[in-house]
Amino acid sequence: MASRLEDRIYGCLLGGLIGDALGAPVEGWTYERILAEHPPAGVTDFEGVGTDDTAIREQLLDALLLCEGHVGCDEFAESFRRFAANYHLWWVPVRNMWHKLASGVTLPVEAGWGNAASSSSAMAIAPMGLINAANPRQAALETFDVAGLIHSGPTGFCRDAACAMAAAVAAAVAPDASVESVLAAAVAYLHPVSAGLMLGEIAGARELARACGGYEAFRAAYYAGHLRPDICDSRETVPVALAIFELAGGEPRAAMLQAANFGRDADTLGTMVGGLCGALWGASGLPAEWVAKVEANPKVRYRELTPALAALVRSRAAAATAHAAAIAALD
Repeated sequence: MASRLEDRIYGCLLGGLIGDALGAPVEGWTYERILAEHPPAGVTDFEGVGTDDTAIREQLLDALLLCEGHVGCDEFAESFRRFAANYHLWWVPVRNMWHKLASGVTLPVEAGWGNAASSSSAMAIAPMGLINAANPRQAALETFDVAGLIHSGPTGFCRDAACAMAAAVAAAVAPDASVESVLAAAVAYLHPVSAGLMLGEIAGARELARACGGYEAFRAAYYAGHLRPDICDSRETVPVALAIFELAGGEPRAAMLQAANFGRDADTLGTMVGGLCGALWGASGLPAEWVAKVEANPKVRYRELTPALAALVRSRAAAATAHAAAIAALD
């Protein structure tokens, strides 16, 4: 990569795909089954290019590139029209949103009302963090609009989960980022009252992880008393992903393998954890053999898309500089 910015962007995209592919074969499994069928350590490698997590993330990436880095609910909705061939990959809440739009019974800003809880926004939201690199507040603000396409109203906590992940990714790209600064950003810009449910779930998972002192103990304790009825509920996936990221110290190989071997919604956990690790350490910090495997796949176009995305980040930064200059001129 030509710059640290491009390395971080490329790393986030690669890490998300690798994490998705690691977890995909064991999605829906318990960790006990994973260990029994993949002894002695569980899943250790991957094949393929991911699941709906990666597909929707690439839709969002396409929308950002098409709209010169400025995407809202309407523009995200248009990506589903352009990528309708992905329908077979979408989970139920996404299909609900799609049919509301396709039938003309609702506007994009209303299509997320009451859809079933899932991680369909949070799992794919990393590009919103990348386009707002080193600006987690703005990432959370813009994501609140974008993620409302799939979840709002009674399941608005799923939108809050997406805001948390976008802010975390944005913070991870900062030159002085650390595991702690990433985790702090994940919750710093959520609504303190309206997002109270998600804030509580994230805090609870991190507290449990610290009390357990290690990944295996945390995994067992979480299974024992904290699982949701649906494996894709963002009240489970996002808090667990952030707790795993913390327990692994952000180290890419350990964090992504722990996410995959947690089981449950393993592909989504892997996508989110992998994206955070890649944003923090860059592609140069990911396991070289995993990067080589992805780069050998002709279906993956991240290397050629990264400079264009970086150019949009720089363009937004230039606009912010111009705004600052305009305000300074008023003094």
